Amino acid sequence: MKIISASRRTDIAAFYSQWFLSRLDAGHCEWVNPFGGQRYRVSLRPEDCLALVLWTRHPAPLQPHLRRLRERGYYFYFHVTINGYPRELESHSPPVDAAVEAFRRLSDEISPSLAHWRFDPIVLGSRTGPEYHLRQFDALSRRLEGYTRRCYFSFVDFYGKTRRNLARVTRAHGMTFEDPPAERQLDLARDLAALGRSRGITLYSCCNDRLVGNGIEKSRCVDGELIRAMRPDAAAVLKAAPTRPDCGCVASADIGAYDTCPFGCAYCYATNSREAALERKMRHCTESPQLCPPPLRKPPPTG
Repeated sequence: MKIISASRRTDIAAFYSQWFLSRLDAGHCEWVNPFGGQRYRVSLRPEDCLALVLWTRHPAPLQPHLRRLRERGYYFYFHVTINGYPRELESHSPPVDAAVEAFRRLSDEISPSLAHWRFDPIVLGSRTGPEYHLRQFDALSRRLEGYTRRCYFSFVDFYGKTRRNLARVTRAHGMTFEDPPAERQLDLARDLAALGRSRGITLYSCCNDRLVGNGIEKSRCVDGELIRAMRPDAAAVLKAAPTRPDCGCVASADIGAYDTCPFGCAYCYATNSREAALERKMRHCTESPQLCPPPLRKPPPTG
């Protein structure tokens, strides 16, 4: 039995929900290793899935089907990202009002304990300083109060592709960005945690244990404790499998693919460019066992 992550690498719920439902009906999908090209068959039968961990900015396409998934024996919970950044950083994300309303509907459907908010990542820069994030978090947490109990956050990692994409924003729009020292991160995280506590929302620090404490918990995005609570029979097969330093996740099979999410977020580590994602999405087939065929051309290096 495996936990299925759908997906850290792309937004399956928003853009590929019909493929996902088709693969659940088929009982399997294929995952292609992005580095070696090896193909792996992943069982999606209910009896082989401990849980589905669903990551998205737009859960609405999947929501009408959630009752049927429960009836078939699937267990699941959602991570829903709502940041509300300027369009220079989030060129095609859902408008904040629509995103909040979709989150509320999802929470009403599955319960606040299974609808997790991601205010993630935090990007500090000339137009998005600490005061900006406090205002955004204050406004969003007010609207999500009672609809979620957890908020996951991290500070942006400046991977090679992230630096290149943020540099494009700097050239086009004059926005500049910084990699803040630990002390500044901690000050902002504590202020956010205080706002969250006032609304019944606990903050969880993703892959940064230096920020844990003072009301901030260690993040376990693929959460063994939560899955054990959902289904006690899972305890024996849950194994820690961190994806990077300070990660608290247990093992899962991610069925997504890089360079397939067209939301176009400049800070995204999983997409070289929106153009690359659109090219692959155009060749997507709902009935294929793979999410998307390989890119027609090799993307630029990511390091």
